[in-house]
Amino acid sequence: QVQLVESGGGLVQAGGSLRLSCAASGRTFSRFAMGWFRQAPGKDREFVARISGSGISTYYADFVKGRYTISRDNAKNTVYLQVNSLKLEDTAVYYCAADNGDGQYNYWGQGTQVTVSS
Repeated sequence: QVQLVESGGGLVQAGGSLRLSCAASGRTFSRFAMGWFRQAPGKDREFVARISGSGISTYYADFVKGRYTISRDNAKNTVYLQVNSLKLEDTAVYYCAADNGDGQYNYWGQGTQVTVSS
């Protein structure tokens, strides 16, 4: 079992930046590929970014367009999402999730709210 706790969300003006964190506990963190997702009000949850267990490989949704960076520190059991040049449409609850190797995100955090104001 893996427990995930996100933090770092908040209210920020358009054009600003935030660094989201996701702390993991439980089984060996480096074995898990990690992903970030988001869900805006009234919309389905969507994929944002993914990072391999080693941190070498990353993958992003097209809408990120260089504004977001996913990273991880396996010594700290933490994955990060740096979000820059925030737009109003980035307002959402951001979730991290863990993939234990079967291609499915089996574990999810409770989410952290990001609100972008004009």
